Amino acid sequence: MKILHVETGRHLYGGSLQVRYLIEGLANEGVSNTLVCEKSTPLVEAVSAWTDNIYPEVIKGDLDVAFIRRLKTIMEQERADLVHLHSRRGCEIFGGIAARMAGAPVILTRRVDNPESRLVVGIKYRLYDQVITISQAIGCVLAREGVPAEKIACVPSAVDCDRYTPGHDRAWFEREFDLTDQDIVIGVVAQLIARKGHRYLLAALPRLFHKHPHLKVLIFGRGPLHETLQEKINAAGWQERVRLLGFRDDMHRVMPNLDLLVHPAEMEGLGVSLLQAAASGVPIVASAVGGIPEIVHHGVTGLLVTPADAEALESAVDQMLAQPQRAEKMAVAARRLVEVTFSVPAMVQGNLAIYQRLLARKK
Repeated sequence: MKILHVETGRHLYGGSLQVRYLIEGLANEGVSNTLVCEKSTPLVEAVSAWTDNIYPEVIKGDLDVAFIRRLKTIMEQERADLVHLHSRRGCEIFGGIAARMAGAPVILTRRVDNPESRLVVGIKYRLYDQVITISQAIGCVLAREGVPAEKIACVPSAVDCDRYTPGHDRAWFEREFDLTDQDIVIGVVAQLIARKGHRYLLAALPRLFHKHPHLKVLIFGRGPLHETLQEKINAAGWQERVRLLGFRDDMHRVMPNLDLLVHPAEMEGLGVSLLQAAASGVPIVASAVGGIPEIVHHGVTGLLVTPADAEALESAVDQMLAQPQRAEKMAVAARRLVEVTFSVPAMVQGNLAIYQRLLARKK
């Protein structure tokens, strides 16, 4: 079996990281992989040992119409058994058109739960033979918008449970982030964009800081809201208590040292940072939106709150910090859940089974 993957993300996290896991796992199953990707992405080096060919492209996004012709040429040259489109940027529609022009079966993985109009859905999803969603919630959104149920299959995103494991390195953590052994540390790991809901945590912090004098907040990620969030932090005088730390490639080392992960998103397809926290044995408070409840079972593997509700968020965070034994019990249950349902082998086998069914149907 030969698969041509198209992933246009620039960074090795989120969807791109899932593609890295998938390609390595498929190669170990004897599948031949070819990758079309952004020229500047670290994904090129990450999967070089597991691919037969890599086509690094300069991809200009959703306006790069010429990408269709370039993709079609690659598809015709490679003659893969099927094409798997993994990302949105310049890939979803252009990749689907190119695959149809090349006469190749095509699969799209959808990682977001953003609503689309029925008109768009009725045209766009005809391009694909199969749509893989990373959560049941995304599948429900697509079905409501008119995508046929038989075209939708769910394969959850994965976390590397061998890399993300419980175990503190508190001395390193305190040195790295200028903390003390008395500090209680909340982490937020998400792009700095509006739908991730950072503003709701900032709104909850005055009461949390009053109740928990040693509380610190570390925010990881980058995005267009960096300056806006920093201005709010400065205006509140929280520079020593709330820090924007950008993107780090050692989150497997950082994550287990957090006392709590908070994810107050307004929309979320699934939430890879939640999987990483669960695998690392870190308690979770998150919004009850999208695919998050498939990871965070309220009161069992974490606490869920109503989205866009700073007061509810403050209450849930306070509960977790005030009841560490209960929080630890939920963290242990969350680790068990990801080991079974969200492991890399489970994700690889899920995709492989869909490939096999689609190719059998085509034959």
